[in-house]
Amino acid sequence: MDVMAVPRFERFFRTVAGLDVDKNDLKRYSDFVQDKLYDLLLLGQARAKARRSDVIEPMDLPITKGLQERVHEFRRLDQEIELAPILAHLATRPLLDPGLSEETEAQLPAIAGGLSVALARAFKIIDPKLPNPRTEHWERARQIFDLLL
Repeated sequence: MDVMAVPRFERFFRTVAGLDVDKNDLKRYSDFVQDKLYDLLLLGQARAKARRSDVIEPMDLPITKGLQERVHEFRRLDQEIELAPILAHLATRPLLDPGLSEETEAQLPAIAGGLSVALARAFKIIDPKLPNPRTEHWERARQIFDLLL
């Protein structure tokens, strides 16, 4: 992640969940977002193939009500934080068959943002008094998301 992105990343977690994160957390965060997006895209790929489509449409992605609400929250927050361009870079996708529609590809940064909001809030559920996530908190959060996505 670009050095210029670090302050936005820190501000995002402070705003969403009152957490202090630093540049050392960026790698874990980046890996988390990429892995969870990939999981969603794999399921979308299966749905698109089942409908015999040549592209993965937004309706193919298994976006839950909760994740959709976090995406909306992210969009509101992003007007002041401007994290979407950074997430667009993180939301690089593997080559899939079928590929993504333009609409699906355009939605990936916001979906990554929704996952980010959910992740930040998950840290506070794991430990409501948590000032900054440590390795054990990242591992617990990942385990929770792995159960659901």
